[in-house]
Amino acid sequence: MPSQESYQLLLAAAAACEDKKAEDIRILALDPSESGLTDYFLICNGTNDRQNVAITDEIEIRLKRDFGVYPNSVEGRRQAEWILMDYVDFIVHVFSVEKREFYGLERMRRSATTISVAELSDELKALITSTRAKTAKAEPAKKVAAKKAVAKKAVAKKAVAKKAAAKKAVPAKPAKKAAAKKKVS
Repeated sequence: MPSQESYQLLLAAAAACEDKKAEDIRILALDPSESGLTDYFLICNGTNDRQNVAITDEIEIRLKRDFGVYPNSVEGRRQAEWILMDYVDFIVHVFSVEKREFYGLERMRRSATTISVAELSDELKALITSTRAKTAKAEPAKKVAAKKAVAKKAVAKKAVAKKAAAKKAVPAKPAKKAAAKKKVS
């Protein structure tokens, strides 16, 4: 199952596509048995080569700025008919309309499930909620452990203080005895 960060990156990339007026944005959740390379394809198209470059530039800038993540590789930027950006957990495909129809990635990946941006956002929210619930369950145990640790430290400090007081008291007695012996002589 993809991580929370993977969902956030994918949603940010889809938002960048929308902001640059990409058309027909689709997210394909790939079948793990067929694709060991990645979990998702983000597919869209622009109306011309210049827009395709602008879409990929926006994706790269946004993911770099917001998450500090760079693509592992980018291919096809010079021709700009099919630009591929590899982010490991997902791959972005930005096509010209003609190349998208010609290659038909959606047809090739029939076992893949098409997910809307809203569905992906809901999955991310569910993942965040479950993570928070797990953390909330773990926190009471951590608080109890912390209280026990504080109590142990307090007991240890008291014991050290008692020992220190006892050590100070012990040398005082022999000094009084020595003083008493001097008076006798």
